[in-house]
Formats: sequence, C-alpha cells, structure tokens
Amino acid sequence: MARVGIVTDSTACVPPELASELAMQVIPLQLAFDDEVYQDRLSPDASAFYAKLRTTRRPPATAAPPPGVYADTMLRAAESARTVLCLTVSRQFSAMHDAAVQGAELARERRPGLDVRVLDSGAAAMAQGFVAIEAARAARQGAGIEQVLDRARELMPRVQLLVCLDTLSYLARSGRVPRLIVWASSPLQVKPLVEFVGGKYRPVGIVRSKAKAVDRLLQLLERRSGGGALHVCVQHTNVPSEAADLAERVRQTLRPTELYVQEFTQVMGVHTGPGLLGFSFYTEAGS
Repeated sequence: MARVGIVTDSTACVPPELASELAMQVIPLQLAFDDEVYQDRLSPDASAFYAKLRTTRRPPATAAPPPGVYADTMLRAAESARTVLCLTVSRQFSAMHDAAVQGAELARERRPGLDVRVLDSGAAAMAQGFVAIEAARAARQGAGIEQVLDRARELMPRVQLLVCLDTLSYLARSGRVPRLIVWASSPLQVKPLVEFVGGKYRPVGIVRSKAKAVDRLLQLLERRSGGGALHVCVQHTNVPSEAADLAERVRQTLRPTELYVQEFTQVMGVHTGPGLLGFSFYTEAGS
C-alpha cells in the first residue's frame, strides 16, 4: 500500500497515461453547453467543440465538482494509500479549493481517522499538473505526507504558465482577467502574451502576428530556464499541428529533461478560446 494517494482535477491537464501510471485520481469538472452537460476531459479532437463555441449565443457554464465528488474520490484514493493529498487549481479561478476542503471534511466523517490534506497549487494547466506529478512521484518513492507536501510546496513557486492568446474576446466575455480586457477593445488584431505565476496573471508583451508570438515565447522560455534542467509542456487550444511544431523547436534548441504536448481541457478553453499556444514549465532547483 502506498503511503500517500494523490488527487487533482482536470484543469491540471495531466496526460491520462501518466496519471494512470502514477495512480493519480483526476476529478473532471462539468461543462453545461446549451442543454447538454459534459465531463471536462482531454480530447483527441476538440475541433467540434470549438466550432460550437464560436457560434453559440449563450456561453457555456462551467462548474466545480461538488464536495461529495471530492469525498468519493478521496475515499477511493484511500483504498490503496494511508493518507491523501488533494491538489487544486488556484482558488483565484474557481471554487474548487473550497469544494475540496468541504469534501475532505465529508471524507473524514465517513472514514474517521483518515488523514486528508488539501493544497491550493496556486497554478493552473500543466503548471498545476507538474506539481501534482512531482507529488505523486515522491509518493511512489515511499515518501510520507509531510515529505510529499514539502516537494509540492518546493515546486509551486517555480512552475510557470506562459501563453499567447489568439483572441481576448473569450476572456473579455468571461470577465476573468479584467487587466487584459482593455486589449480586447483594440481595433488591431494583436496577440497578447500572458503569464500566470504565483496565483496572478500578468501581461508580458504584445505582438502583431502568431509567428512573432511563437518566437517571443521561445525567447522567454530560454531566458527563464537559464540553461537548467527544463521540464516543459507545450499547451494549446485546438492548434495541434502548431503545438507539435513548437514542441520540436523546444526539443532541438533547449533539450528539455521532460517534454509533453497537451491541449487545454474544454473548461479552460471556454475562457481562452481556440488558438492559444504556450508553455507550462519549471527548471529544477540548483541546476
């Protein structure tokens, strides 16, 4: 039996095969689109979803999993572990952290004595995913709950999410990032570069074309990695060929220790829209 079981949510974009390998429990969010309810997931072909998103008059509604779902998942993780750690997306974006805390209380009521911890990763997408992955790897190596928490907290300040948005209209519609909405009203077809670090969004640049945006993203990634052992995930929304090309450039120029290509899940794509391209990444300490 493992000492610690890891739970996270679908916004972490953890590759399904890796989540399975690490025995990680991943809770899907829900997405209400017109009269249908979908489970948030990584999809091999999201083109139909984005075609519908472009033409819908009523934006889809997203919802955090209820506390009962968290409790059920935590108890399932506890079937093969002595303690459970649930890593959530940054509470800035969602009520998931609060739902997870309530779920942990329910799990303890249903199984008295169960040690369940909830940690706000302060991140999103594979920046959150990397924290969950490293926590799960520490758990597989036999680390106890305090050591697993130490590994997660050590990584949290270092993970970064850096992306180019093809359009700001979806963020403007959601109202999630007010500082960026002023760009959405620009008559120019600009491509804003945005980072999310330490629980906060920050504009880092603006370019006029996707090609220039990709070059700028690579420059920023190289500068921030500092030549250290790089763990990176190329992230995108409905531009798989562009993401594959960018991943190959990263592979050839930076030779990362770990490289993934993952599309944002649909819940995240609702807020960013199609065409997003960028990185989640971190560099190992001391490298």
